[in-house]
Amino acid sequence: MNGYTDKATTAEGASRLGRCVFLLALAILVLAFGAPARAQLSIDITRGSLEPTAIAIMDFYGVTPEAEQFGQDIAEVVAADLERSGLFRPIDSRAFIQSPEEVRMNLRFADWKQVNAQALVVGEVEIQGDGRVKAEFRLWDVFAEEHMLGMVFATASDLWRRAAHKIADAIYERLTGESGYFDTRIVYVAETGPANERVKRLAIMDQDGANLHYLTDGEHLVLTPRFSTTAQEITYLLYLYGEPRVYLLNIDTGQQEVLGNFPGMTFAPRFSPDGNKVLLTFAEDGNSEIYEMDLRTRQIERLTYDAAIDTAPSYSPDGTRIVFESDRGGSQQIYVMEADGGNAHRISFDKGRYGTPVWSPRGDLIAFTKSHKGRFYIGVMDPEGEEERLLTQGFLVEGPSWAPNGRVLVFFRQNIGPGERQTELVTIDLTGYNERVPVTPTEASDPAWSPLIP
Repeated sequence: MNGYTDKATTAEGASRLGRCVFLLALAILVLAFGAPARAQLSIDITRGSLEPTAIAIMDFYGVTPEAEQFGQDIAEVVAADLERSGLFRPIDSRAFIQSPEEVRMNLRFADWKQVNAQALVVGEVEIQGDGRVKAEFRLWDVFAEEHMLGMVFATASDLWRRAAHKIADAIYERLTGESGYFDTRIVYVAETGPANERVKRLAIMDQDGANLHYLTDGEHLVLTPRFSTTAQEITYLLYLYGEPRVYLLNIDTGQQEVLGNFPGMTFAPRFSPDGNKVLLTFAEDGNSEIYEMDLRTRQIERLTYDAAIDTAPSYSPDGTRIVFESDRGGSQQIYVMEADGGNAHRISFDKGRYGTPVWSPRGDLIAFTKSHKGRFYIGVMDPEGEEERLLTQGFLVEGPSWAPNGRVLVFFRQNIGPGERQTELVTIDLTGYNERVPVTPTEASDPAWSPLIP
């Protein structure tokens, strides 16, 4: 796979989580997108119940046993990421006719057509002199017999999973036209212990459940972590001696600071699109209202003035509007207002109670929780309140949070059946057909999805 690099870009970053330090030196070489002479393979992800695309992902070739092992591990993570999206069906490697070494010397498309592969991923891994892992891959359209994409990633050996996630993101984007979401993290509340002595710790993991770390020790109750849309920062609520205190934590540096004490607050603040402001809800004179805090000056501006409860605000991705929940109309419903608090109007009008609205990063949809006749639902609607779709239901489903591409949601579900984990995280795509349960070592709630890791 040597000798076909067309252009190169380099990105470097460092990430520190708690006391663990991860050094990432990531070099990305975009090999070729190609200008196809005929139509290439593409996937329309807007259709419901989509038949997954058959894709062959070979173990990446490695000359040394160490490189070979990295190649197997990387291919496994790429395949798992793509399969979990619901859009791809990785073909069992036992069906492959060619070996990685044979493909490296002479790719025979007829062999891959025979196993009904629509797309093929081949790669190579090399351990560099400084110990870094260099992973190179190519994506092929099998039936058109055309090259679609190639890249090279070089990273510290302990960050090989990030290279795998970036490869999966690149393949996903090339075949769907949508940005990927695999090189991301999910922060959530890890729950242990009996109901009357519940221990809740802040935990963070890769979107596939790997690299889990705890951010708090469980000594104090934590709730509703929220990710910044621009940086690896989170806000969360911590109850210190019964009083809610809002913390701001930088995942990259490990630095933490207190934003303030806010009586009556039940949700952590949400960041503005530029990361410079947060929306707050807290009670003043016994009434919950929505406020905006400038993180640079710590100045707070009140946005709503109503005798009803206004809470759970979320910015639109362009920062011009805010969606929130309120009972000002007599029941819990969803409202949209301008960013300065003006022109507040209701957008939810179907039967039931609506809450915890969250604006999609794409701006086209608002996710929400709905309750009606004792059932709970996760759904989406457009910003005008039209095209409501209920994606899933359960005994209790709460806390939707968007993946950065605006095509997948994570939420938490409480079960009541025998032998079931009581509280767990769940992901679902906008078709409502691809529901998955990420593996966590404890019960889990209140998830928040990070932006793509820089």
